[in-house]
Amino acid sequence: MGEIEDGEADHITTDVQGQKCALVYECTAPESVSGKDNLSFLNAVLKNPVCKLYRFPTSDNKWMQIREQMSESILSFHIPKELISLHIKEDLCRNQEIKELGELSPHWDNLRKNVLTHCDQMVNMYQDILTELNKETGSSFKSSSSKGDKTLEFVPVNLHLQRMHVHSPHLKDALYDVITVGAPAAHFQGFKNGGLRKLLHRFETERRNTGYQFIYYSPENTAKAKEVLSNINQLQPLIATHADLLLNSASQHSPDSLKNSLKMLSEKTELFVHAFKDQLVRSALLALYTARPGGILKKPPSPKGSPEQGPPQDQPSPVQGQDSIPHHSDYDEEEWDRVWANVGKSLNCVIAMVDKLIERDGGSEGSSGDKDGEKDLSLADSTASHPREDWYEQLHPLILTLKDCMGEVVSRAKQSLTFVLLQELAYSLPQCLMLTLRRDIVFSQALAGLVCGFTIKLHTSLHDPDFLQQLHTVGLMVQFEGLLSTYSDEIGMLEDMAVGISDLKKVAFKIIEAKSNDVLPVVTGRREHYVVEVKLPARMFESLPFQVKEGQLLRVYPVLFNVGINEQQTLAERFGDVSLQESINQENFELLKEYYTVFMEKLPPDYISHFQEQNDLKGLLENLHQNIQAKKRKNVEIMWLAATICRKLNGIRFTCCKSAKDRTSMSVTLEQCSILRDEHQLHKDFFIRALDCMRSRPSQGALTESDDPETGCLTDNKPTSRHFYPVALLLVSSHLLVVWLILSLALLLAKYQ
Repeated sequence: MGEIEDGEADHITTDVQGQKCALVYECTAPESVSGKDNLSFLNAVLKNPVCKLYRFPTSDNKWMQIREQMSESILSFHIPKELISLHIKEDLCRNQEIKELGELSPHWDNLRKNVLTHCDQMVNMYQDILTELNKETGSSFKSSSSKGDKTLEFVPVNLHLQRMHVHSPHLKDALYDVITVGAPAAHFQGFKNGGLRKLLHRFETERRNTGYQFIYYSPENTAKAKEVLSNINQLQPLIATHADLLLNSASQHSPDSLKNSLKMLSEKTELFVHAFKDQLVRSALLALYTARPGGILKKPPSPKGSPEQGPPQDQPSPVQGQDSIPHHSDYDEEEWDRVWANVGKSLNCVIAMVDKLIERDGGSEGSSGDKDGEKDLSLADSTASHPREDWYEQLHPLILTLKDCMGEVVSRAKQSLTFVLLQELAYSLPQCLMLTLRRDIVFSQALAGLVCGFTIKLHTSLHDPDFLQQLHTVGLMVQFEGLLSTYSDEIGMLEDMAVGISDLKKVAFKIIEAKSNDVLPVVTGRREHYVVEVKLPARMFESLPFQVKEGQLLRVYPVLFNVGINEQQTLAERFGDVSLQESINQENFELLKEYYTVFMEKLPPDYISHFQEQNDLKGLLENLHQNIQAKKRKNVEIMWLAATICRKLNGIRFTCCKSAKDRTSMSVTLEQCSILRDEHQLHKDFFIRALDCMRSRPSQGALTESDDPETGCLTDNKPTSRHFYPVALLLVSSHLLVVWLILSLALLLAKYQ
């Protein structure tokens, strides 16, 4: 990556003790990229790059060259639009399934109508937001002044790539990337009642303890119902397709093709049958039965009732005499078992018939099907009594029977599990839907940053075989550095951010070959499970490992460590509560330790030994744990240790504060200079000078309105972030701090009196 100095540039020279400490060039040209494919791939993510070039002395009095680049990301708007479209599609499908529940008793029918009214309003809201986002044509990022804009709620604040490329005289060139973004939070909705972490806990507690006549299903069961419904919608068309392929192979009288088609049909049908083994489906069928006209909802005499009248083991216990799983004396529980088992029996008949056809044809001696097919040979024998008949004619009635049995299972299971989702929505309609909206907003902001970071990391490490092996074997660690205080509104922001980052565990990546010039990522899936398809040009795609090219899902492991560093955190530590920050850091340390354990177990010994020779990861983890347990005020050592571990594990680094401006820029520049000192032998006498140089303004003077993306419109060839600009000191003056403390004490005293 060579330096480009032929564009417009401003040359700044700083003298220290009679010698030059840095040469700074400002330019708008991005780093050079080798290859047309790489350029198109990178341009799909980055836009409007701004660069600075530095020279700093090393400890042996030589010069290192640093190229600092900051770029906006097109994904700031692209990913939210993809996600909103997905939500609209999912919600419309759910609403249709609720309408198709069939006839319900008056109580449940009124609830259904009320739920559909509110859900339709929510879908209309999402459609309006998507329409407004499609009209956005200006900047490719959302400025902090637009945090409270309703139409931009789903867009992250100030999403940028901050890249430092170091060229040392003795060491190998190195690249350090940090994604900077405002903390994912629902600013428009506000934080008067707290953030998602508190709101979700309160909502679930109230729903569990309510005395109103709803059937309580835990969040785990509700998520399971959504998962089974998704599996049904995916597997049913696949099974129908493979069944048609089997008939096509039979019509062609091709034994090999017949065996392959049967194998695929068997695998998908077994997955289909396995999806209904959960006890939740059985209990949901019973609940729906009691909700039909004439159904009777019986309450057990006490939570310690007989096993016949109590809930299944995987369901929550009855609360205050309320039956969490209804029962009906006339309900035939074995009927579902018979309907469900008919799918397996039908498949066994198909397998037995294929075995006989191939054996009679003198092809294969065995069948790739299930051995249990021998139990159902009688039906297959009756159909195969005429050996000269066409294979298609003999298999066709069996395939029709299989499809009919599947249709019956799908119809019953869909209705019962949709009834489970109705319970969640019916409990507290406005609150439930608003929580869903808030969670979608926060997740959208977090996902946009994650996809940007993953794409950049993939581009940077595409030719690193160790990274690619780690990617498909273990997955990728994603570390968020939070700088929010635990005071006032920022408590709610931190609660939102913690949930949004935790929800990123539901995301998997899949790398596919780009078939056109459109290489923008595509988001698929549903709220409980998302797949982001990252497109690569053909030549880049061919360099990937076989497992990745075959479509293996690549997992991410997000962790968040937060340390408040501003003056509001000083107030929180002296007069407030920092338990939220402490609990978040402790929880995420456990997640980081789990990733490290998997990393050590799954990767080969030679890879581990190579890591251990260079990095004492275990020691860094122990040091991080000690600092988290120490509960020291403004312990920035936590941030430095977490960032170091992330870089050692080939992870993706994020730095976040309220708006990704002042605190973020201070943290990023400090981290960059620390890396230069610790990894590239920056002269110890020039650390502060290098830091000041990275934080300095251009020499032309104050910025105009058009120069600052936060206050005015953007123009070409201008910086688009404040990461390069000086920021106010994090601590206010002593006099102002004293006045602030006195006023805060007066307010606290008035509040508690």
